[in-house]
Amino acid sequence: MKLTFLGTGTSTGVPQLRCHCPTCTSTDQHDKRLRTSAMIETEPGAPKLLIDCGPDFRQQMLREDSPDLAAVLLTHTHYDHVGGIDDLRPYCRTAPDHHFPVYCRHDVAEDMRSRVPYCFAKKLYPGVPTFAIHEIDAPEKFTVDIPGYKPAEIQPLRIMHASLPILGFRIRGLVYITDCSSIPAETLDVIHGADVLVINALRIEPHPSHINLLQALDVIKETRPKQAYLTHIAHTMGRQADAERLLPPDVHFAFDGLQVEL
Repeated sequence: MKLTFLGTGTSTGVPQLRCHCPTCTSTDQHDKRLRTSAMIETEPGAPKLLIDCGPDFRQQMLREDSPDLAAVLLTHTHYDHVGGIDDLRPYCRTAPDHHFPVYCRHDVAEDMRSRVPYCFAKKLYPGVPTFAIHEIDAPEKFTVDIPGYKPAEIQPLRIMHASLPILGFRIRGLVYITDCSSIPAETLDVIHGADVLVINALRIEPHPSHINLLQALDVIKETRPKQAYLTHIAHTMGRQADAERLLPPDVHFAFDGLQVEL
């Protein structure tokens, strides 16, 4: 299994518009962060699973040479995680019945129907993207069909984003969590001992709706994954070359384009 980080930045991306801090003016490509998203290849050559589809989706797919996608898993409804939904239209054309599979909570499904109502109209305009929405929620496992390959079994994880319940995902030895401010005890039990844990770490200072670096490291210490990668990072974290020195062994800041083999 292979994980590709499509984007590792917070909702404003890095560099942030109208900011001239050392991170935003850095020439290091590790400090150029598109909005957070990831892609998972469950078997060599298999169509990928996309986690979130933010406003940078098109740019991310062009960078990755437009790979085949089997489905998208959505963590929650915020724009930086669903703002690229319309750009899935080329994938809809080759999906079963021309409806691209979307797996998400009920509230996210309702938001999609109101955000892009033209995709769900009784009389569709020619060429609009169309979706097959599958409503899921923690803790019930579900499977995603991957044409020509084994179905992927996925464990949705209950995560809190301030007062908003959202989803993380466990796929075999990989746990992917973003935008969390707290993690329920039952979810901590499920993610304990993962081969790879991906978790958000917004910045050094505390934040009301995202865990900060110290809190992320506390989760990692408690759940004891073999490796951990930090994502959804703001420019205030500082330049990656400097911030990396704050991390213990086997914990790393993810960066756009990073691939991890499991």
